[in-house]
Amino acid sequence: MDSDHDSYKPAQMAALVETAGVAKARMPLGRMVTLAVLAGVFIGLGGAFYLMAMTGVDAGFGPARVLGGVVFALGLILVVVGGAELFTGNALMIIAAVDGKITLAELLRNWGVVWLGNFAGAAALAVAFWASGILATPFGETATKVALAKASGGPLVWLVKGALCNALVCLAVWLSVSARDTTGKILAILWPVTAFVALGLEHSVANMFFLPLGMLQGADIPVSGLVGNVIWVSLGNIIGGAGGVALAYRFAFLRGQP
Repeated sequence: MDSDHDSYKPAQMAALVETAGVAKARMPLGRMVTLAVLAGVFIGLGGAFYLMAMTGVDAGFGPARVLGGVVFALGLILVVVGGAELFTGNALMIIAAVDGKITLAELLRNWGVVWLGNFAGAAALAVAFWASGILATPFGETATKVALAKASGGPLVWLVKGALCNALVCLAVWLSVSARDTTGKILAILWPVTAFVALGLEHSVANMFFLPLGMLQGADIPVSGLVGNVIWVSLGNIIGGAGGVALAYRFAFLRGQP
């Protein structure tokens, strides 16, 4: 018998993720919107922490990128431990849909509402930082550089980087399910998130904060560039999270289960 301190085994984790997917799909709309906006704010706070950590250092390579990843993990820690609805993590809901526990309409309702709520929360936080005056400091220069770098790719780059990113993000969420206490959840989240940031991959909700913040600081990014980036990265996030992680684990542990 497992003790209260043992981690959940992978098969148990798969069942817990599927059960959570059903609950997420059937959440009342008002709660879903509220938790989605909070998640956008939480990821934006992690993004702001990252920008401050990168200010004054070479953000391109080396240990500074690892530090940036460590501090950016704040966002997903707040989402998982505090409780919020994050579009990228909700890619794992595909397990419940494939097993017929929720309908495609319920899945798409959650993804659509949460995506919009995440965007609203992240963009609102960007406006708050702009209004705070912090963009007038070197922090603002870093925000501009990061936004321009993220907007400089194209559809294929954004799609592939989005897929690779959300494979790591969903692995972070997946591993956090194994933990029975807060410390375990934080440690499980920390390293996959650090990896995707250090590798320069693309997270759609983070970009919902970084790009508007850079634009408010004067970065030459058209609205079409913002929208295109976020859409292509979001599609990549679905591919990497739903296909690369969720369906693989569903095949390994839940296939054939009633």
